[in-house]
Parts: sequence; C-alpha cells; structure tokens
Amino acid sequence: MGSEVYQAQILRAFFDTITGTDRNLTRIYMCVISLAKLRMESPERLRFLVEQMQVSKTKRELSIDILDYMVEAANSLESWAGQSAFGITSPQKADDFGGVSLDSL
Repeated sequence: MGSEVYQAQILRAFFDTITGTDRNLTRIYMCVISLAKLRMESPERLRFLVEQMQVSKTKRELSIDILDYMVEAANSLESWAGQSAFGITSPQKADDFGGVSLDSL
C-alpha cells in the first residue's frame, strides 16, 4: 500500500522534471529506474528501459517508450496514491483536486 505512494511521488518528480526548465536526463533516468524497481519489473523490462534511456541520450530527445511506460504506471495507480503524492489529505480537497483536470479542459 505504501509502495503506491512512493510510485506516485516518483511519477510526480518525473513529470516535474520533463515539464520544468531543467530537463536533466540523469534525474529522468533515476525516476524511470526507481519506478521500475518499485514495480518489480522483470530484468528484460529493465534492460529495455535502460536501452531506451541510452537512445534518448544519443538522440537528445526522450523516447516515446519511456513516456508510455511512465503514463502506464501512473494509470495503474489508485487515485488516492496520486492525491497523496500531491499533498491532498482531506476528502473536500480531493474533490477539488479531481475537478482541476476536468475544469481546465
């Protein structure tokens, strides 16, 4: 149960990094590998992710496979874990938090 909160925090750090001004590839790499380890991914999957990070480094562009993996991981988490990673603790705030994405569209 606690693992999902850690995963959500790592996902938050990842998306903060890729959308921020300092798109440090080392931070992105650490987020991806940390998340994969928390999710207990197979060695083959880890190897694939590392290869994709190397491709990203040479092309100086983040691989779509890395983005797909991180979005897939975010989608698999319970909503309470994501809310906890963003500091949402009360049900009233959770309703407001859930409405942000829908209202902003």
